[in-house]
Amino acid sequence: MLIDAVFFGREFGYLCFHDTSKIIYFHEIKNESLADLRQGLFAIKNAGFKIKSVTIDGRRGSYQVIKKMFGPVPIQMCLFHQKAIIRRYIGSKPKTICGQELNHLMKNICLINAQNFIDSFYELKRRHKGFLNERNAQKQYAHIAIRSAFNSIKNNMFAMFTYADIPCSKIPPTNNHLEGLFGHLKTNLKIHRGLSKTRKKNAIKFFLKNFKKNP
Repeated sequence: MLIDAVFFGREFGYLCFHDTSKIIYFHEIKNESLADLRQGLFAIKNAGFKIKSVTIDGRRGSYQVIKKMFGPVPIQMCLFHQKAIIRRYIGSKPKTICGQELNHLMKNICLINAQNFIDSFYELKRRHKGFLNERNAQKQYAHIAIRSAFNSIKNNMFAMFTYADIPCSKIPPTNNHLEGLFGHLKTNLKIHRGLSKTRKKNAIKFFLKNFKKNP
């Protein structure tokens, strides 16, 4: 199961659960919260769905909520979202050598062996230890953004390669199924600009209820 949210401006969005073929649950939200996630998980559990794995965007606390609801179900951190998180911290064209090397490593995260990525990450961190630990005149870390990027990868590492750790599991390593659906939805809405908020929401709900991936 894939979990992600799509937003339409700052007014509203929808939290969606996808089984890689169709949307099995969606709920209108104002922002992504653990309460909304918990409500959705409770709904699909009561509906009798058997969850083999969950691919998520790594929002803080979501791992614990899923584990509490479904026990030892495998959880995969969406690699697409992990790359986006790092890009927000260091930009798409970092100026420092450390940032450039980290950016290059993240670009190849879906192409290289999981263990090679892990080894390369910790080797990169070791080589740039001095840079990462530099402090300014106020004794504060001088490179907060890139330190945060490294910490994000380190904190999510345990779930970044679940898909590779369980052979033949077919766990989706990304939420690309949902991202593609969201892109298709927004493209269709652009054709119908000028809809009132109510009609826009009705159109979105109709799309989410009826869209299915072509076999």
